[in-house]
Amino acid sequence: MSTALHDLTLAQMSQQLASGQTTSVALTRHAIERVEAHRDLGAFLHVDAEAALKEAAAADARRAAGQALGPLDGIPLAHKDIFVTQDHPTTAASKMLEGYKSPFDATVVARLKAAGTVTIGKLNCDEFAMGGANENSAYQVARNPWDTHRIPGGSSGGSAVAVAARLVPGATGTDTGGSIRQPAALTGITGIKPTYGRCSRYGMIAFASSLDQAGPMARTAEDCALLLQAMSGFDERDATSAQQAVPDFVAALHAQREGASAEQPLKGLRIGVPREFFGEGVAAGVQSATRAALAQFEQLGATLVDISLPRTELSIPVYYIIAPAEASSNLSRYDGVKFGHRAKKYSDLNDMYRKTRAEGFGAEVKRRIMIGTYVLSHGYYDAYYLQAQKLRRMIADDFQAAFQVCDVIAGPVSPTVARPIAADEGHQADPVAEYLADIFTLPASLAGLPGMSVPAGLGEHDLPVGLQLIGNYWQEGTLLHAAHAFQQVTDWHQRTPKQS
Repeated sequence: MSTALHDLTLAQMSQQLASGQTTSVALTRHAIERVEAHRDLGAFLHVDAEAALKEAAAADARRAAGQALGPLDGIPLAHKDIFVTQDHPTTAASKMLEGYKSPFDATVVARLKAAGTVTIGKLNCDEFAMGGANENSAYQVARNPWDTHRIPGGSSGGSAVAVAARLVPGATGTDTGGSIRQPAALTGITGIKPTYGRCSRYGMIAFASSLDQAGPMARTAEDCALLLQAMSGFDERDATSAQQAVPDFVAALHAQREGASAEQPLKGLRIGVPREFFGEGVAAGVQSATRAALAQFEQLGATLVDISLPRTELSIPVYYIIAPAEASSNLSRYDGVKFGHRAKKYSDLNDMYRKTRAEGFGAEVKRRIMIGTYVLSHGYYDAYYLQAQKLRRMIADDFQAAFQVCDVIAGPVSPTVARPIAADEGHQADPVAEYLADIFTLPASLAGLPGMSVPAGLGEHDLPVGLQLIGNYWQEGTLLHAAHAFQQVTDWHQRTPKQS
């Protein structure tokens, strides 16, 4: 029995396109039909079926003409609505940018377009990427396909839902404090945040400039490797882009470690297990699934090493000082003057600013702007912002000390499985509880390290649990290799939500 098109991984779609078993138009039409059939999941904010089918037809024409094509040519994808796009509106899921059309494509979008991908549309997210539940979107709540009354995580919630529900085989996301890894974990897919500077931030709407990083979300490590290969590389238009050679991430999946064998492909890999990642507050189901995944890594030849990241708890106050401070600065440009929403009635310029921002921004964005403005204000800058930056350096130093005795660090992505959607239960989400849920993803973000979420089991309520893998700078290949080896002997990444 042949596999349904939507059940194919990105790599399998690529193989079928190359062998002539399917066409880009067939894949794209099927994806559009599934998007329309699953509108209730709230994954997409904008879809352009006509433009997507034109792109797909062009991909098929290239293939028919015998052109040498890359592995992504003709593959349907969708982009988080935080990347600006010429052909699709970009709103950052905010009323402030409702209807905005960019005059250019973000570099990540342009590179994937150059690789031949077909853009289905733009994906839902928390407003300006601020949130961990996708409940802060100004347009609609995204729903976890494993249980539609639960959150998919955020801020890249729409991206996670689209991949988990098999609407598209891959999507772009952004990760400032966990916004790729956490939704990937809660929806049972694979996602990687590369080293800060690996992917260009040009055309990515800024939240916190020293933290924001683009990355791929897909079903498997192999699919993520294919996408990251195309997304990565130096960009002179981004001052934070690193002039770092891009390795062959696909080849890294099959890297031969010294002394390794077919049964133990990870022999010699040292995996650090931080004791701070398994303490109070981690749900029993998350603990057991994570421990079982670590045991599987041991069977694959890896060695577990007990380590400590002593400033893990401090990552929460550090992040929630630095990120809002940068957001306060970045979002000051949304004043109603040149682009975006402008209040209809106002008495003078200052009144226009006040009303525009009051109307255009949601509650969480306002909250973070106010916190950020406060910590940057005279008398508090030294007491809060500078101290947070010093602690950030100490958190990064903790990782470097750990990497003296291990190659990869592993633990849970999130302390719990996906929680219920607050609005469905008749109340508002607790923002402080949301901030605390980021405890395991924030440290790597503050240090600028690559981090990955790999489906690792089911926890409470039979909901997905993600295993987090953290590597040293520029070691995305090591993470992808370890995740790929794990996915060759487990099937958690193949589990299908009942809503798909």
